[in-house]
Amino acid sequence: MSQRKQAQLKKDVSSFAKADNKAGILQLINTIVPFVILWILAYQSLSVSVWLSLPFSLAAGAFVVRIFIIFHDCTHMSFFKNQKANRIIGNITGIITLFPFEKWKREHSIHHATSSNLDKRGTGDIWIMTVEEYKKASLKERLTYRFYRNPLVMFGLGPLYLFCLTNRFNRKGPKRKERLNTYFTNAAVAILYSLLIFIVGWKAFLLINVPILYISGFLGIWLFYVQHQFEDSYFEDEKEWDFVKAAVDGSSYYKLPKILQWISGSIGYHHVHHLSPRVPNYKLEEAHESTPPLQKATTITLASSLKSLRFRLYDTKNKSFVSFREVKKRNQKVSIKNPSFEK
Repeated sequence: MSQRKQAQLKKDVSSFAKADNKAGILQLINTIVPFVILWILAYQSLSVSVWLSLPFSLAAGAFVVRIFIIFHDCTHMSFFKNQKANRIIGNITGIITLFPFEKWKREHSIHHATSSNLDKRGTGDIWIMTVEEYKKASLKERLTYRFYRNPLVMFGLGPLYLFCLTNRFNRKGPKRKERLNTYFTNAAVAILYSLLIFIVGWKAFLLINVPILYISGFLGIWLFYVQHQFEDSYFEDEKEWDFVKAAVDGSSYYKLPKILQWISGSIGYHHVHHLSPRVPNYKLEEAHESTPPLQKATTITLASSLKSLRFRLYDTKNKSFVSFREVKKRNQKVSIKNPSFEK
């Protein structure tokens, strides 16, 4: 795509980067209210059976994903027209989802500025090693990476690590505003949880809230993972990296059933979001449908997205993700041709 066409594409999508306060308020109502109702129903159902309560908790967890999308838009200052309103709602939804507003805002802005850039990995993204890096890594580094990339670890332990550790502590040397906001979020979560425990008891609280947090964490990590980890995803070194290509070719269009698209806040239109982060979630579909070049983005479905589970390393030579097994087979072929080859 020429520079002129890229500029035109960004201009076309930027026309949708306008917040609609009425749409934002409506989304708050149809998201927060059902979540609260489901939480109450989960509690009421405990008097009958834990198993009757569980479906309500899982449904509430799905709504937490939608609440997170509102939080996410607020960090981009795109959910409401007023920045103060974005910060207020962003902090409230951050407390519900256990994400400190200022900390995540900074990390996510870095993610957008460096997505698909091989020389600027490490902040706000999932750990990715190239084939070359993996081959040169020590045994300890390889084992650590394989442990991290194991689906049972990433999606099983990932939510626990995210909510209990990553989101609860500041990085080294944060600015005062970011540091205090993390403290504020932690204190607010502690007060909210203490109040709920006082009202329903600690056993009921755990039986309700643990499934909510786990399913929301699992779904959130999966959505983030699958929309950048598809077979022919775009990655380049700094000197070759291009913002528009990173957005359109390095982010997928996750085509989900309507109900899942709604519950995930249309984040499946990830290529649109990366091209113009100020487009609010309630306008992503419209932007996609109104901009023909964006419809050529890599499309993945629920079925095809499962293939991404085997993607572990990025092959810079063939411009694609590969599995550990594929790398092992290649090494074996090289060893047969050249016995002196060292793995």
